[in-house]
Formats: sequence, C-alpha cells, structure tokens
Amino acid sequence: MIPDPKKQTEEAARPSLWQDYHKGMDVESIILSFKNHMKYTMAKDHYTSTSWDQFYSMSRALMDRLIERWIATQQTYYNTDAKRIYYLSLEFLIGRLLGNNLINLMIMDKARAALHRMSLDIEDIRRVEVDAGLGNGGLGRLAACFLDSMATLELPGYGYGIRYEFGIFRQIIRNGFQVEIPDEWLRFGNPWEIPRPESSFEVCFGGTVENRPTRTSTVNPVWVHANTVLGVPYDTPIAGYKNNTVNTLRLWSARSSEEFDLEIFNDGDYVAAVENKNLSEVISKVLYPNDNIFSGKELRFKQEYFFVSCSLQDIVRRFKKQHGNHFERFPSKVAVQLNDTHPALGIAELMRILIDTERVPYDKAWEITQETFAYTNHTLLPEALEKWPVPLFEKILPRHLQIIYEINRRFMRDVASRFLNDRNKLANLSLIEEGGEKQVRMAHLAVVGSHSVNGVAALHTELLKSHVLRDFYEYSPEKFNNKTNGITQRRWLLKANPGLASLISDHIGTSWTTNLDDLRKLEPFADNPDFQKAFFDVKRRNKEVLCKIIADETRISITPDAIFDIQVKRIHEYKRQLLFALGIIIQYMRLKKNPGIDLYPRVYICGGKSAPGYQMAKLIIKLINSIGEVVNVDPLVNGKIKVVFLPNYRVSTAEKIFPAADVSEQISTAGMEASGTGNMKFAMNGALTIGTLDGANIEIREEVGAENFFLFGKTVEELAEMRGRGYNPWDYYHANRDIREALDLLDSDFFCNGQARLFRPIYDSLLTWGDHYCHLADIEDYLAAQDRIDQTYRDQAKWARMAILNVARMGKFSSDRTIHQYAEEIWGAKRIPVTILNAD
Repeated sequence: MIPDPKKQTEEAARPSLWQDYHKGMDVESIILSFKNHMKYTMAKDHYTSTSWDQFYSMSRALMDRLIERWIATQQTYYNTDAKRIYYLSLEFLIGRLLGNNLINLMIMDKARAALHRMSLDIEDIRRVEVDAGLGNGGLGRLAACFLDSMATLELPGYGYGIRYEFGIFRQIIRNGFQVEIPDEWLRFGNPWEIPRPESSFEVCFGGTVENRPTRTSTVNPVWVHANTVLGVPYDTPIAGYKNNTVNTLRLWSARSSEEFDLEIFNDGDYVAAVENKNLSEVISKVLYPNDNIFSGKELRFKQEYFFVSCSLQDIVRRFKKQHGNHFERFPSKVAVQLNDTHPALGIAELMRILIDTERVPYDKAWEITQETFAYTNHTLLPEALEKWPVPLFEKILPRHLQIIYEINRRFMRDVASRFLNDRNKLANLSLIEEGGEKQVRMAHLAVVGSHSVNGVAALHTELLKSHVLRDFYEYSPEKFNNKTNGITQRRWLLKANPGLASLISDHIGTSWTTNLDDLRKLEPFADNPDFQKAFFDVKRRNKEVLCKIIADETRISITPDAIFDIQVKRIHEYKRQLLFALGIIIQYMRLKKNPGIDLYPRVYICGGKSAPGYQMAKLIIKLINSIGEVVNVDPLVNGKIKVVFLPNYRVSTAEKIFPAADVSEQISTAGMEASGTGNMKFAMNGALTIGTLDGANIEIREEVGAENFFLFGKTVEELAEMRGRGYNPWDYYHANRDIREALDLLDSDFFCNGQARLFRPIYDSLLTWGDHYCHLADIEDYLAAQDRIDQTYRDQAKWARMAILNVARMGKFSSDRTIHQYAEEIWGAKRIPVTILNAD
C-alpha cells in the first residue's frame, strides 16, 4: 500500500500540537486546551458542563499559557540575582482576572474565536467569574494596579497579603438601607491560584519572653510558650502586558499548626479537640471593612502580624537561598514597601528575625531594616492612624513590644540630642503615646523604621509635611517625597472601555497602552466633528449598557439621553455623598416650584459601601434611596431628574460605570482626601470632573486645563481661616433660602416614608453638631458649578472637546509612571526582561 503523503504530514504534526497545546496562542491550541480541561480537570462533557465549568476550563487553559512564563520569570530573577520588590498590603482588590489576562497575553480575539467555534460566547463566560473582593476600595485597587504595572515594566515585584475566605461583604439594599451579606468568593474554587503548602511558615502569638544568660555577660531574650499558627501560601500569577514577565501575588491562609489535640480527642471530646484549630484558622477568615476609625480589634491585630511575619520569613528564606547569611547585602537585594500602616509590624518583625534568629548585632540589624523598608501614607485623618494598646501588644506580641521599646529608647535619645530635650518634640515623636492607656503609634514606627516616606498626591504630601507628620519632617526631611497615585490603563481603558480604546488606537496607534503620555496625540482631534461624533457614539453605547445594569439591579428605568452624573466610592462623611444628596434635593425643590424650568435631564447615580458599624454613612445611603423613591415617581419632575443608588459597588461594576459617566463627582472636603483614583478613571474615560481642590483633583485640573474642569469649594487655606474665625453653619442656613428649605424638608417626614424624624441625625450633624465637613459652606458654590455643567452640556461640540481633552491629557496618571518613580527614587530596582526560548 502506497503511503498517503498528506496523512503522513498530518500525523507528524499531531504530536507537536498535542505537545504544545498548553502554550500555543492559536485558535486550535486554545480549543484543545479548553476541551482537555473540561474533560480531565472538570470531568465534564458538552452535555453536562455548566457555565462555571466553562469559565473554569477557559481559565485553566489560560493558566497553561501563564505557567511557562511564570517559571521562566522566577528563574530569570534568580539567575540575574535581581533586587526584588515586595509590596506588603492588607488589601488587594484584583477583581476579575480572565479578561485582564487575555488582554495582557494579547489573545482576547483568538480566545473569542475559539469559544465561538465551540458555540460559546466569551462575554457570557467572563460574567461568570466572581470578583476577588480582597479589599475595601482605593487602597486595595491601587495595590492591584501597582502589581500590573510592575509586571508590565518588567520589574521583579511580589505582592504579599491575606487570602481572606470572606472578602468585602456583598451589599444589598433592603427598604433603602444597606444590608451586609457574606461574600464567600471561594465557594466554587479559584482557578487562578496554586497552593504552596511546602512553603508554609509558623507564626507565634502570646507566650512570654525569658532572658537567658549567654557565654558573655549579656542576656539573650527568648520568646517561649507561644501558640503557633501555620501560614500557607497561595500564589496567583500577575501577567505583564506584551511581555513574558509573570510576577507573583502570594496570599497567606491561616491553618492550625496541628489538626487537633490527639490526647483530648482520645478522651472523647471531639469539639474541644478541634477548637484550637478553628480559632487559629479564623485569622484569615474575613476582611475587615474599613471605616477609617481604628477601634483596637484583636483579630485585626493578629491579621496584620500574621501576614507580615509569613511574608518576611519568606523574603528572608528567598534571600538566604541565594546569599546565605550575608545580611549586609540584604538592602541591596530586597526592597519592602509598606502600603499604609497595616504592615508596619514588619519593621519589628524583621528586627526580631535578624536579632533573635540570625544573630545580627542590633545596630547592624537596625541599619538593614531602615534601608530595606519604605512607607506610603494614605490618610490625613488623625482618627485613621493606627494605634495599638500596649496591653494588647504585651499579650499577643511580647517580644515585639520589647523591640519597639528599644527602638523608641534609642530614637528618643537622638531626638533629645537634636532638639535639646524639648518635651513637646519628645512627646510628639515618641512611638508610644502616653496618657490614659499607653498605645503604640504605628505610623510613627513606619516613619522611624523606613528610609522613605511618601504621600500619594502633591497636596497630600505637603499636608503630611506641614501637619500630620510635621515633627518627623523637621527631624528627617530627606525621607519625605511625593508619588502621585496612578491607575493602569490596561484595565481601566483597554479592558473597561473597548469602544473608546479602539477609537483611540484607530487614530493614534496603540503605543498609549504602555506609554499613556501618547494620548496627547488625541489633542488635534478634539475639535474634529467626525471624531466628536464617534466619541459620543461610544459614550452612548456605554450608557446603554449601564442603563440595562441599573434596570436589572434596581428596576429603575433611565434614558441614555440624560446627563449621567455619578459619584461612586466608599461612603464616608468626608467624601460628602451628603453634599451630592443635598444638591439633588435643592434641584428637586426648584422643579417643584417651577415645573417648566429649563433643566437638562439628569440621572444622579451613586454607589458605594458603608462600613457595617458606621451609622451615619448607612443613613446617608438610606437618604439617597429615599430621595429616589420620591423623585423618580413625581409626575411634576417629568423625567428631568432620576436618582439611582446602585448596590454592591465592586471592580466589575466599576468597569461599566466609568465608561458611561458624563460627570465625575469628586467633592470631598478640601484637605481630607489623600489622592483618590476614581477621579482618574472617570477622566480617562471621558467624564468631566466637578470637584474641590483636594487630593489628586488638583493635579488632574492642572493637566487637563482649568477650563475643562468644574471647580468649586473652599481651599484648605480658606477652610482653615474660616474655622479659625469660628465656622457657624447656622449662618448659611439663615442666609440662603435654598439651603434652609432643603434642610427643613430633610428634617420633616417628607422623605421618611412613615419613619418619623428618621434623618434628624443628618440634620443635627449639619447644624447642631457644627458641620465638621463643611457641606453648607460649599453648597452654594457646588450648585453654581452644577448650573455651569447644565449650560455647557447643551453645547455638544464644546462638551465633546472638553471630554476628549480630558482623555488626551491623562498621561501623568498611569500607574506605570508611579511605579517607575518608585523603582527609580525609592527601591533602586531595575528592569529584568524575561526571555523564553522557542516561545510562540
């Protein structure tokens, strides 16, 4: 029989296909990988698979393509002896990963085609993924953007945090009130993580410290009789964009160091036998909601130490694998960034490891520690600066309390020498707060133990130096620097707004995806009628998507023809969702008095979660919902105003909200928002900002142009002067009829739906209790800015020009720029490109 050459060619090719299907980027390889996981990972076929099985199989197919790069990345870092960056954060709000990984690997279109060939829709599969809600808001999302940028910039970066079994709660609205539902995001598993039990570490709590004699005349402190918990790491790959770098996010899960007490078990008490196991594992059970008011929770304290101890033990292990006990090299190979004060215990923990375990002399250990750590401050609110009671320290971490006391003793000696024993300086700079119950000031520990202290916006950094950390700035001004926050354009424009991303790329190319400054090339199109029309067409399609989401989740019908005026962020009084609500009430009252008023139709959209115990914030949520219940059905309003509270605000929802927004509400009290990143996401997607001179608003306005920003409100200096004279909100109440009538309506039962005086606490906070956040001082100017928005939007060409210029001038606010500055000016880290031989 004569061999068939065509058949021989196919057979010769088949082994290669089977061998390489797990890394091939072509449609056929993706199909084969998907089917293989459906059958051999999920044990399902075409007839029995669910949408979750399809999502899981697609995710595992994508993991196949990440793993080779992941391994090569770690090998490259080892072989080049790279300096590694370790980003310690109690929160990582990474959201959904399927779409992000498809984009970063540049195979979104091929994956879509592969699924289409199998009669599946990629968008349906992407919607199945559950948000990894491992953060409260901006802090955690910033950490996620930073990891993306580190991988894209080919920097050797690692994220360290906690693998919370229950992430940030799921918010539902019941009778207008927020109700918290547990977010069991791991219920069906997580295809993106790989457990590494072989890299677990023991973490100690409690016990005592014994001073044991040494061969010399000194004593050696030994931490004994402590209870131990096991930290088990779970690794998630973080892919860079258009390169071979895949960095690692390592999250720690708490496990009991012993499954149960066998002796008690043999005595027949099973419950008591496993009790300790359950108590140990609760450490990584739940993410604490952030209410910006520290309240000394023991579990939170344990969480903070648990994750920094695991992380630093891991960092030291990795260093010793390559450098042995040459700890003098440690700062040249290790950079640890503290994302706020939550990981500040890491300073005392590294000192403990170096002194107690590695036998490094104290002075050398302290020098290593300071050169290794850098601290980012994220708050200007004094009540949000962490302080832990000394008795709690003594109970949970007795050895660390000793170390902190010794750090403080030596630091106070230097302060006394520098400032000639100035008692005020000593009290202000001490790591220990005296008076009443002694407390350890964690921000002070972070500043003293780090070589760099940075704010996250220009104004924020200046206020740190002049107010919050003024005495530290006077003591060591060389430590202080600014690193204005940024966001990754890959997620917040390329992924979240594909229509706008395509429009941009069609006109200026795709270089903006890795160099956001190239968006400046859009400026010549700002006055182009065809481009303006295409820009508005994209915006309208995005608004139609959001209309459907709102209808599905709230049963409120809105029109995409209206102005979408949006405020979404964590609910807090200083962010002034209440100012947003008061503005709506006043607009509503104007319409009631004069139904024929020429008001451009507007939809006010609010979203965000309140900490469960923050009663005022929860009452503000109720107020906004109650306003909507009245306004949305009032026939006199005639559709000119609609009010929507969109529940369970999260990353995946944000990706639909930002592209649809016309107006971005950034209205915090001046001097209280550290930076904000929502303001950047809105502007990058073509929304115009109404905002105060607070946080990064100032820099956004400088970049986009004052004429393309709706400014209102008093500045930090003006507020300080006003408060110095004695701010009396009643003056505004009596002087302005709109304010007076709005507050009287609020205090009546008009919005209460039968619950008498429901909103009296809000009324009192504004008038009786002094209006701490200066709503009434800014509301008249706020309403004037809203009127300017109304008039400007009617000139569609002008609005389009302003919106396009906002997009074009957002280059500064890429997290790539921020991370490049960290690497150059704080970490001293270099790019390490990863090469994969024979890579497809």
